[in-house]
Amino acid sequence: MAARTTRHAPGKLMVAGEYAVLEPGRPAIVAAVDRYVTVTVTAAAVEDADIAIVSDLLDHEVRLRRSRQGLEALPGQDPALVRGVLAYVVSAVETIEQLRTERRLGLVPVRLSVRSDLHRAGVKTGLGSSAAVTVACTRALADHYGMRLSIEDRFRLALLAGVQVDAGPSGADLAAATWQGWVSYRAPDRQALLNGLHRHGVAHSLERPWADLAVLPLPPPTELALHVGWSGSPASTTALVADLATRPGWHGAPRTRFLDDSEQCVSAAERALRRDEAEALLDAVRTARCLLTRLDAETSLGIVTAPLHRLCEVAESCGAAAKPSGAGGGDCGIALLPAHHSAELLRRRWTAAGITPVPLRVTAGVADDTGPEARIDPDASPSPRGHTR
Repeated sequence: MAARTTRHAPGKLMVAGEYAVLEPGRPAIVAAVDRYVTVTVTAAAVEDADIAIVSDLLDHEVRLRRSRQGLEALPGQDPALVRGVLAYVVSAVETIEQLRTERRLGLVPVRLSVRSDLHRAGVKTGLGSSAAVTVACTRALADHYGMRLSIEDRFRLALLAGVQVDAGPSGADLAAATWQGWVSYRAPDRQALLNGLHRHGVAHSLERPWADLAVLPLPPPTELALHVGWSGSPASTTALVADLATRPGWHGAPRTRFLDDSEQCVSAAERALRRDEAEALLDAVRTARCLLTRLDAETSLGIVTAPLHRLCEVAESCGAAAKPSGAGGGDCGIALLPAHHSAELLRRRWTAAGITPVPLRVTAGVADDTGPEARIDPDASPSPRGHTR
């Protein structure tokens, strides 16, 4: 067991497939970006506590102890933090510890230090901070205990931790934080995972097949650069997704048409990336924007805010293809800009329009080596479970 283990996980941007990817088996493309959550695990004897957590989002250490119901705050600590600000950290710890308990492995007191680059002055920017912290915590704890997990098992454990907080999100951001680079993703049924977890535990859930799950690393475009702009206001993906289910425009034929059109759009974007066809990828991104705009018009959900609309229009005027990234309602938008167009002009025009350019790059993909990270082979054969590669 290591005395000190530090692991990082990146944020993400959605390239295409928002909202549709919430449905099991429907695809999206997501890209990992070079802003990170860093988690350090150390062996630590904390008075009266089993787990201590420090974070740059809190002004004090939080101390927890193990119980039959999971981790709970010590007397004098705020219990709301356990299922609030620290919910994903706590769930990651509980999931790893439950797996070790089921496998009759020991537990020790540990301290977790969590630091995030995915916020602006403490405000989230839509880069998937919850997923990044879940992935970083899962890997840091597993590696600290000396558990040699495959990249797929690290993802599965992170998703099992995530669904115990909220079974709504697709897990695309977890896939980006795990595999990194450009990733095509299809989600399993998260409610079914949660139900199986409650019935059979972590070890069984980890080993069984997950219907509809598919993860495919994609090659990056060579003639296009991804640029990111922040709208200036945070948005709640959870609230938007929950609200969508209540909208009449999301049911029946409009919903089916959106899902089918989104699948065609994402498939076109995947082909363009595999073939490195810049114009086809630009067309797919513009189609993805149109689909989000149409969904917004049919549901009045507030996906395309005025700042996000300006972000896209300005980027288009500079020769880029642009769209909101993620659920919309605020947060970030992306622009894919051909290499022969001026990135500086785009940044200047965004700034003049009240959009904050965010200097981000897509990370390289990582290999399944359970150790130092390396480039992924996009032609690797499917995993033994047949779901990811």
